[in-house]
Amino acid sequence: MTHYRSQAAALPEASISAELLSGKSVHARLKTAASAVTGFIRKNTVFCIAVIAAVVTSFFVKPDAKYAEYIDYKTITCLFCVLAVVCALQNIDFFVICARKIVERFKTARKCVIALVYITFIGSMFIANDMALLTFLPLGYYVLHTSGHEEYMAFTFIMQNIAANLGGMLTPFGNPQNLYLYSRFNIPNGEFMLTMLPVFLFSVALITLCCFAVRNEPVKLDEVKSTPLNPRRTALYLVLFALSIAIVFRQIPYVIGLIVIPAVLVFADRKALRQVDYGLLFTFVAFFIFAGNMSRIEPVRELLGGLLEKNTLLVSTMSCQVISNVPSAILLSQFVGDYRELLIGVNIGGVGTLISSLASLITFREYASRNPGKTLRYIGLYSLINFSFLAVLLIFCTIIL
Repeated sequence: MTHYRSQAAALPEASISAELLSGKSVHARLKTAASAVTGFIRKNTVFCIAVIAAVVTSFFVKPDAKYAEYIDYKTITCLFCVLAVVCALQNIDFFVICARKIVERFKTARKCVIALVYITFIGSMFIANDMALLTFLPLGYYVLHTSGHEEYMAFTFIMQNIAANLGGMLTPFGNPQNLYLYSRFNIPNGEFMLTMLPVFLFSVALITLCCFAVRNEPVKLDEVKSTPLNPRRTALYLVLFALSIAIVFRQIPYVIGLIVIPAVLVFADRKALRQVDYGLLFTFVAFFIFAGNMSRIEPVRELLGGLLEKNTLLVSTMSCQVISNVPSAILLSQFVGDYRELLIGVNIGGVGTLISSLASLITFREYASRNPGKTLRYIGLYSLINFSFLAVLLIFCTIIL
């Protein structure tokens, strides 16, 4: 009898203990979920802002059939094709191998930094600025870390970021906002490049001059054996890349690229299709909705229209500092007829604040992950260099326009 009584007494205790454990388990799950959400927001800040902007404006402009007309499907398709092929080339270390061979030719810290910055600069013209940074920032870290010149890490990352933002201005596919404006205003190829050429050349001179701040001291890289390129895959992916560029330049209908490139990569490199930055694509969709809605709100139309009439270059450049260059291009394009000042403004506006471009956020994330505890110094140096670039470029563009 005593045995049964003791069992009965133990039951409430066991039940309470289970409840406590259950409470702890729920708390742990909530903590894990909150951590996951926070991590997602940090990694996809621009995407989250775009979705919030689209949702908020939908309360002012109720969803209707015109929403489907907001989206520039050609821009989305071109961006997808370029990103997919670039991911495939990255997976065979095409860019890293090419870049390493270039850097290994230089024997001083200054020349290595200039080489890294120029590689990023040129890369952004062909594989888009964010992809250039994701490809070449790790190379910059590798070069400076293995050679014992980490004191130049923050400066090199910042200059690579500026090079990516300004190098991509020369080609329609170099910066995401270029691809959109190129398609929206149906800009002729030669006219596009001639518009951006003076600013591009001036940017090259500025970036080169800044790189001379690095001391011309000897540097030696650790020897690392790299896997040689697969000739067949390299040739195949370069053909697909050429196809992507032909689509951007309107030589081939974009629907063909949407069919051919995924079909080939399904068999050649499915991983590349998974690696595509779909967040960037959906960010564009959200910003298209946001911009479309804003253009249908009369007070906004009057305000932005009036400001842009006074100084399109200044308004577009300053807009990038607050809402980034891609949404600025999409939004402001609804209110201008002459694309020239807008195109230049949203390109030079990519330098400045940390949120002035997606590329800047990528660079900050990469630096912080590789250099914990040094972010405040980075932000201070970043702000000093970027705002100096922005001021000089704005003065230069005001003079030439």
